[in-house]
Amino acid sequence: MTDPVPDVGPDEARDDRRDPLAGQPTPPTPLFAAPHVLRRATGPTPTGPTTPSASTPTPAPIPTGTTADGLTGPGRAALQPPARTPDDPPSGRASVAGLAGHPWAEGGAPPLGAGPVTVRLVRERGRRRGGRPGGDRRRGGAGRTAALVALALVAGAGGGAAVTRWLPEDRPADAALPVAGAAAAGGTTTPAPVAGSVAAIAADVLPSVVSLEVRTASGAATGSGFVLRADGYVLTNNHVVAGALDEAGAITVLLADGSEVAGTLVGATADYDLAVVRVEREGLTPLVLGDSDVVQVGDPVVAVGAPLGLEGTVTTGIVSALDRPVTAGEQRGTAFINAIQTDAAINPGNSGGPLVDAAGAVIGINSAIAQTAGSATGGAGSIGLGFAIPSNQARRTAEQLIETGRATYPVIGALLDRTWTGEGVRIADEPDEGTAPVTPGGAADTAGIRAGDVILAVDGRPVTEPDELVVDLRSRTPGEAVTLRVRTGEDERDVRVVLQESAG
Repeated sequence: MTDPVPDVGPDEARDDRRDPLAGQPTPPTPLFAAPHVLRRATGPTPTGPTTPSASTPTPAPIPTGTTADGLTGPGRAALQPPARTPDDPPSGRASVAGLAGHPWAEGGAPPLGAGPVTVRLVRERGRRRGGRPGGDRRRGGAGRTAALVALALVAGAGGGAAVTRWLPEDRPADAALPVAGAAAAGGTTTPAPVAGSVAAIAADVLPSVVSLEVRTASGAATGSGFVLRADGYVLTNNHVVAGALDEAGAITVLLADGSEVAGTLVGATADYDLAVVRVEREGLTPLVLGDSDVVQVGDPVVAVGAPLGLEGTVTTGIVSALDRPVTAGEQRGTAFINAIQTDAAINPGNSGGPLVDAAGAVIGINSAIAQTAGSATGGAGSIGLGFAIPSNQARRTAEQLIETGRATYPVIGALLDRTWTGEGVRIADEPDEGTAPVTPGGAADTAGIRAGDVILAVDGRPVTEPDELVVDLRSRTPGEAVTLRVRTGEDERDVRVVLQESAG
């Protein structure tokens, strides 16, 4: 695993020797920052990654030119004719409207058939009429002149072809451009999307996807979610709505039909980074939670959400990897995710939105993105490494949150030694803040695991990092039995451990 990217404030120092497996988690520094925050309010903003969003008006098209050295760009032309000598042969004159008095228009034109002439276009800063950025757009302005000059010089180099302006009487009455589809037949109805296409999947999924905004005294955060039940239950990430718990923030849910409805937090768990919100609305269209256990690497997927507050955004990709151990954290705790990795674009604001398969069934909940070194502030967007909570885990957790308001997770009752650099994952050999390395009567103790033992594999799959072991165990359910390969001194043995339950 790569070096972690800090995602906690300076006052959130943690003791790396404490571990959630003992039922009292003190999470490690998270590896991935959660891509959920889009700060809109002014003033102080919540701790965590922030990704500002700016909207820049698109300027009106202005003439462009291409120079012999490959430079292109809009703006005013800085014309630099080549130096002439007394030995240069006579040449024709280029007559270009708008260049009266210029050396090239008054006897200084380059010889016909000469090589390319550089026309450097200089971008001009300023304001157009009407307050729009860019150069002057007045008739006969320099930008227009630059384009005409470029055309005239190219024609001259090719043998003196004339450049003229079209007069009104030369224009056709009807441009008669080709049309396609329904327009060609005189119709205006949008055709139905092809079954199984991304358009068809989007048409089925979009009505069930929502956007959430949580406003607190210190700012606002937005994220995504989707309808779980027709009577108003919505699933999202815990880190999207954490402000509603930390600062008594107000949750607003934007439905697919454009209506805004107040949301009430039903339950949340930082351990799995999931939350359920309820809105007072009936007749909503729920999405189906698929079976994430049958997902295969290479399967096509579609991610839907509101990156940077852009509701209803659809991106596509494939399943890049499975069982990817990911830790993602906020101030309230660290989530351990046995994640589905995808290259579908996931950006800040996508958190909580669905990752669906080719049938439109939810196979994951988009939750985190990897960030490159130096982007720990959250300013970076998608680099093709997104991570989603598997739908089977989401189903179990959502059911618990709806039924009881809280979620549980499995533990073995042992502290892990995070200073160990040898093979496998070592059980701590000393108590930490009064907590024993192996909880008396816990799952590990009952199975005969002792302080200082090294866990080498889980159900035959090797483990090398503490977080990797935690993630594997968290993907299971309390009461499930696992086989651990354990080394005590020089002796190795397989140990059957029945996972115990701890409240999140």
